[in-house]
Amino acid sequence: MEIVTKIAPICLALIMLGLGLGLSVKDFTRVLKTPKDFFVGFFSQLVILPIVALGVALALDLSAPLAVGLMIIAAAPGGVTSNVLTKFANGDVALSISLTAVVSLISIISVPFVVINSAEFLGVVVSKNISMTGIALKMALVVTVPVIIGMIIRGFAENFISSKINIINKLTGWLFIIVFAAIWIEEKNNILNYLAQAGLAVLILNVVMMLIAYFIAKKFVSGIAQQKCIALECGLQNGTLAVFVATLMFDDITYVIPTAAYALTMYITGFIFIYILKKSN
Repeated sequence: MEIVTKIAPICLALIMLGLGLGLSVKDFTRVLKTPKDFFVGFFSQLVILPIVALGVALALDLSAPLAVGLMIIAAAPGGVTSNVLTKFANGDVALSISLTAVVSLISIISVPFVVINSAEFLGVVVSKNISMTGIALKMALVVTVPVIIGMIIRGFAENFISSKINIINKLTGWLFIIVFAAIWIEEKNNILNYLAQAGLAVLILNVVMMLIAYFIAKKFVSGIAQQKCIALECGLQNGTLAVFVATLMFDDITYVIPTAAYALTMYITGFIFIYILKKSN
């Protein structure tokens, strides 16, 4: 995983910088105006999603590395993709951006907590050199710091950055592709076998979680736009961050495979989900 290990942190830092360039303070303060909508999305993503992932792993009797890999992608926050698809679905983009921003910053604590505890529950021995604090600090360098830098840059050049935000989003999309292309190149002889093992699990997790999030939101949030947003936010994860965590904690490529399989699956299911929603409306 030498190529992936070197590329993932750089790409992730640049992706998070791009996320920061698209954020302002109001994206964080907005949650105070619609706390109920935000909390439903926040709870669905940070609590319900990992629980559903663990249930899928146990129900399908996945091998421990694949099960932990599934937990890694479930623990990851949403990414810029969720914001773009929420806009495409006529969902609440402002809520989507707020959820992505807050959950991404909290991820430096939530991700290591979920992954380390689930790994221990699933019987995977985590190296003594790996601690929640250590992972949190390393994640902060490639997640939190770039986001803050991006927000500072936007503060000094608001009009210029706003006019280029579509280009920035496209560039972050290509960085995402580079990471997963590196995985395919390094593991081309084994990738189909890995995807066959993890494909069903990630498909079930993705579809079931979007449906659960949609119906929870339907009961508790303020409108249809918010329902769409929360469902997509819970179905579209930051795959590059998941790859970074997987390679940071484990040397075996098997832990990375569910994140790659999920990244491929979520675009297909995401667009199908949007199509169904538009037809039903």
